[in-house]
Amino acid sequence: MNFLELVKTRQSVRKYSSQAIEPEKIEQCIEAARLAPSACNSQPWKFIILNDEDIKNKVARETYNMVVQFNKFVVEAPLIVVLMMEKPKVISQIGGRIKNKDFYLMDVGIASEHFCLQATELGLGTCILGWFNEKKIAEILKIPKNKRIGLIITVGYPHDDIIRTKIRKSTQEVLKINSYD
Repeated sequence: MNFLELVKTRQSVRKYSSQAIEPEKIEQCIEAARLAPSACNSQPWKFIILNDEDIKNKVARETYNMVVQFNKFVVEAPLIVVLMMEKPKVISQIGGRIKNKDFYLMDVGIASEHFCLQATELGLGTCILGWFNEKKIAEILKIPKNKRIGLIITVGYPHDDIIRTKIRKSTQEVLKINSYD
C-alpha cells in the first residue's frame, strides 16, 4: 500500500474483534513510533503496553464516566498503549520557551501517528484518546507524580473492514500560498 492509501485507510476504530494481537505486530508499531522525529532528537516519550486484562480494563474504565461516555468502547479493545510524555532535552526546552511552543507535545503527536500508521499497515485498528482521568490512571500504572500521560491509544483488529469516507475540509479551505490572505 502506498503512503496516500495508508493515510486514507487509517481511521479511528471504536469497535474491535476479540482476535488476539500478535506481539510482533505491536513490536513493529513501537519501532515505528520510536523512529519518529522529535525536536532536537529529544524523543520525549515512553510507551506502556497494557495487555493484562485486569489492568487494561481498570485503565479503560478511567477513559469515561457517567457524564462523558464517548470512550466506553475502550473496554472492548484487546490492547491499550499509554503514551507517556518524558522530559525533553534541555536545548528543546530552551527553544520551546524562546518560541513559546511546546515541542514535546508535537513530538508525542508525531510518535503516536507513526504508531497508528504502522498498525494500519499491519491490519490493526487504533483510536487515539486525549480524554481520560490522568490521576487515576497514573495511580493504577504506578506512574511517578512528576510524569504526565500524553495520549492513550486503543489497538485491536477492527470488528469489520469498512473504511469510512473521510469528511475533511477542501484543499482550498486549508491551503494558502505565499501569504495568509
